Amino acid sequence: MSGQLELVTADEAHAPDPVPDLTSADRIVISNSGGKDSEVALDETVRLADRAGVRDRIVVLHIDLGRTPRGHTVEWPGTLEVARQQAEYYGLPFEVRSPARWPSLLHRIKARGQFPSLFTRFCTSEKRGVSRKFITEQVAHLDISWRPARIVLVMGLRAEESRFRAGKPSAEIDQRASSGRRTVTLWYPVLRWSTEQVWERIHERNLPYHWAYDAGMSRLSCSLCVLASIPDLTCAATLRPELAEEYADLEKEMGAPFRRDLPMAEIIRRAGDAA
Repeated sequence: MSGQLELVTADEAHAPDPVPDLTSADRIVISNSGGKDSEVALDETVRLADRAGVRDRIVVLHIDLGRTPRGHTVEWPGTLEVARQQAEYYGLPFEVRSPARWPSLLHRIKARGQFPSLFTRFCTSEKRGVSRKFITEQVAHLDISWRPARIVLVMGLRAEESRFRAGKPSAEIDQRASSGRRTVTLWYPVLRWSTEQVWERIHERNLPYHWAYDAGMSRLSCSLCVLASIPDLTCAATLRPELAEEYADLEKEMGAPFRRDLPMAEIIRRAGDAA
């Protein structure tokens, strides 16, 4: 018996892209950041899992990026609570994990001596490592020895957000995370969804979402993400001035800008002008 999941065709799934055959999955892990895309990916996964009769195979994982040296959360305040609330909305088990080596992402940045960038996204690598370790835990609990365990890892990636994501398939085998003991299928259920469709589902189903969206943010990643738009960074610095100040001080200490084209000091200045 093969350890690899079969893909259901678009016609069979009545969806724009193929999806994994959830009835063959031993565990469905939903990586939930607490943001709108993760929430709708969660909702869509539950919808299809219910159709397949496998909701009991789902577990929701939130990766907490910790507190800075000055005690600020790297993520938006309340993110962990919203992610938990989103899992509880469906009666799903909720697990929280953090990178083992660093108290927070900002500690990791300080140790490295530079902020992440488009081409050095070590922040993403840190989260990927935590996710893979969690999958290892899940495989051990499953105790399947006669074939590789079949794991589906669900993520709320959307094609609208980057050219790289636009070129991805909606489901693919994660060769690096797979091994003789497990086959990991990455699935992006809302990959082809528009922002409007995401919000339509949230309001239609009255799904819980984070307050930062109503405060002006378009995305919910780290409060101050190097890949965020200038309007989002300006809004974030306005809403979290103490965190922005800590980032600016770290810029000076490391002698490395938050972003080559946009130092944190400039973001703070723009936030002051917008206030």
